[in-house]
Amino acid sequence: MRNGNDGSPAGRQDQETERAMKRPNILILYTDQQRWDALGANGNSEIRTPNLDRLSAQGLNYQRFFVQNPVCMPSRVSMLSGQYPSQLRITHMGVPVPEDLLTLPGYLRNYGYQTACIGKLHFLPHANRDHREVHPAYGFDHLEVSDEPGCYEDAYRAWVRHRAPGELDKISCGLPPAAEVWQGTLHIADDVAHPEMRGPGTTAFEAGSDLTHTAFVAEQTMDYIGKHRDGPFLCISGFYSPHSPWIAPQEYLDLYDPAQLSVPQFPACIEARRGERFGDEALRLAKQGYYAMVSEVDHHVGRILDCLEERGIAEDTVVVFTSDHGEYLGEYLRFDKGFPGEDCISRVPMLIRWPNGIAEPEAIDHIVEAVDVVPTLLQSAAIPLAGRLQGRPLPTSNDPEARTRESALLEDTGGKSLRTDRYRYVLRAGGQEQLYDLEATHGQYEDISDEEQYAETLSEMRGELARRMLEMERPLPRTWPY
Repeated sequence: MRNGNDGSPAGRQDQETERAMKRPNILILYTDQQRWDALGANGNSEIRTPNLDRLSAQGLNYQRFFVQNPVCMPSRVSMLSGQYPSQLRITHMGVPVPEDLLTLPGYLRNYGYQTACIGKLHFLPHANRDHREVHPAYGFDHLEVSDEPGCYEDAYRAWVRHRAPGELDKISCGLPPAAEVWQGTLHIADDVAHPEMRGPGTTAFEAGSDLTHTAFVAEQTMDYIGKHRDGPFLCISGFYSPHSPWIAPQEYLDLYDPAQLSVPQFPACIEARRGERFGDEALRLAKQGYYAMVSEVDHHVGRILDCLEERGIAEDTVVVFTSDHGEYLGEYLRFDKGFPGEDCISRVPMLIRWPNGIAEPEAIDHIVEAVDVVPTLLQSAAIPLAGRLQGRPLPTSNDPEARTRESALLEDTGGKSLRTDRYRYVLRAGGQEQLYDLEATHGQYEDISDEEQYAETLSEMRGELARRMLEMERPLPRTWPY
């Protein structure tokens, strides 16, 4: 009988076959509300993200990666299911994700994967429930869910209570207004020390920097990686940062002098309406807090990447870094996020480092979508792509023939937005249309849908949206001709 480890040509071939068939670990580092340009590797000379820049240099950096919804819950479930929000019938916040919905951990389960989610998942509304109760598994084997930093009794507060109980009163970012209404209606007292809800300004985290929500996600991710022994794993590390309110340890705030930070360039019609809320000082202070939170995430991402190296599994692990949507950060005289999902909202970072040189490092310019992530990861693990999936495996080069999409679709309740190489088209339920030429100076602010010279373009965008909607259809499978 031939021994596959005997050093013979046949034995070496068996070893190479075994390596070729080995399914990779999958680590998804998932931030909340991070714009595409909040990354040094994406051309931002003001922000400090050395570890993420290193990850970008080692893999593929998708320059035009768009999410399918402009707010947290629908965007997250869309990406992790590989289906569009309208297909899921989840196009706005506050809709609990059905517990039987097939998402990435479910696709991986039959193929030997152990699966974990640590930190933010946000498959359930968080303001109207008791976070001490057991969370639905959603196909994960290991869950340490904390959707908000410190304002509910959840896995994060339990972690701080274990490490530094005297610091518990310093970690809440404030009780969300909807939670305050729910607690008041049901006469619930949560015994959590909450500061007043903070606006778009910047505040220093009052406890030690090793006790932030970001530190919690990183520490528990490294603990999970360190204890994992058998078979491949999926770990989703859900960072809350850089979601507002912008609270960061002082050492990260000190990385940025607000006076040296830039402000958006507005067209004259917007400039005249800025006011104090969107004045230069307010915008620079907001950017300081936002950038500080990104830099804190970057620091801990570096620690996680080092952990993979120390465990000797970096070459066996696909590392994905992305976000669920962006942040206006004062553009369009708005903070937060929402429809119609301009580029600062719908375009987010997407970095993938492949093991064993599957793809050469490159910045990919093709338009791609968040629904493409699940098919990409399944393909990397030699798992068949189910017919219900609506995404396409991401291209791994800039070859024109590798291009998979001509447009990116964003859906919201009562509206849809389409992004092509040059234009953004918006259609609302009442029939109102908007068209923006993104190559024109301040073109993202000027609706040109009524201009005669763009009539043909408007017609083409209507046709593209209609084609996309038809393409999305997934009728239930029939069992016999009739």
